[in-house]
Amino acid sequence: MAAPMELFCWAGGWGLPSVDPDCLAVLTYARFTGAPLKVHRIANPWRSPSGSLPALKTKDEGVISKMQQIITHLRKQKYNADYDLSAKQGADTLAFVSLLEEKLLPVLIHTFWVDAKNYVEHTRKWYAETIPFPLNFFLPNCMHKQHLERLQLMWGDGYMEDEEKLEKELYRDARECLTLLSQRLGSQKFFFGDSPASLDAFVFSRLAPLLKAKLPNGKLQQHLKSLQNLCNYCASILSLYFPWDGGDPLASAPRAAAADGGSDAEDDPHKRRNQVLSVLLGLGAMLGYAFLSGIVSIQRGTAGPAARRPVTIEEDEDEEEE
Repeated sequence: MAAPMELFCWAGGWGLPSVDPDCLAVLTYARFTGAPLKVHRIANPWRSPSGSLPALKTKDEGVISKMQQIITHLRKQKYNADYDLSAKQGADTLAFVSLLEEKLLPVLIHTFWVDAKNYVEHTRKWYAETIPFPLNFFLPNCMHKQHLERLQLMWGDGYMEDEEKLEKELYRDARECLTLLSQRLGSQKFFFGDSPASLDAFVFSRLAPLLKAKLPNGKLQQHLKSLQNLCNYCASILSLYFPWDGGDPLASAPRAAAADGGSDAEDDPHKRRNQVLSVLLGLGAMLGYAFLSGIVSIQRGTAGPAARRPVTIEEDEDEEEE
């Protein structure tokens, strides 16, 4: 029997098998199609073969690290959730995915990564508690910066000119998008009837984190919770396809990984070495950042007896973690 494909994705939390929408989309699509994946739920993207998450390790095509490319690869392996869709349903899938990318995704990024209260009290807190030391000191802020840059690309140069007005317009569009999804779903189990398709994996991966996260500022979340059929839709997928996943990431992720193909400790004889290397790399990156940014500096003594004094390191006490 051929070795299964290996999927590396963010660990679970908030009652979900993974907190990352792209990872959640791949996991859900794989469950829909029965693709034989060995899943590694991890809290350190540096342990991924691509250095990012999600990542699919395959026998023939190496490592694939983009959500859509991973799903395309699974389709090529004859794990196709859209096999029975008509041409019109296929066109509807493309239209709704495009709508979600344009109207909903930017607001989800803003909700989790830009809104100050949500980011500090929820998003950064979860990642800082879940990512191993010492990476948890700087990876959440690096991810925060990446999402800010991504959002600026989506919203254009006008984002900084009238941020408050733009946010109101975008949140309004996102609410309309959720309402449209609710109307399209109606009383159906899935968007195209009784069987799930790729659109269901994509919609679920965007709605479930918003629904399950305990956000202190939940403007869009409250609107989603008012759409009962979308709430029931997410709950149904979780109970049908992830009955043993979710919960506390630190406690349940190892159990979920074992259920999906075994323990990392058993399958990776170099696990301890990799952990040590991750720590060393993290410390090196932290020190490099500290020196380059001027947070830490080395004062050298002048020639003579003073030169034999120990080197002193100055720290700027006013510098605070964002």
